[in-house]
Amino acid sequence: MAEKPKSMVLGVVAAAVFAGLGRMVVQKILSDRAARERHLTAPLDQETRAKISEALRTPRK
Repeated sequence: MAEKPKSMVLGVVAAAVFAGLGRMVVQKILSDRAARERHLTAPLDQETRAKISEALRTPRK
């Protein structure tokens, strides 16, 4: 008796999922790198620190 040909659907779906996940990982790495390169930090003056602290302490309604 001849063997039944194996379906290639599972292999194709697995390859598509793997490629999609790989693409998502690459996009995340590139976006993190771009965000890190554009991130500029400057020392905060006392007035700005006070405003931030006050905003964090006040309860929201």
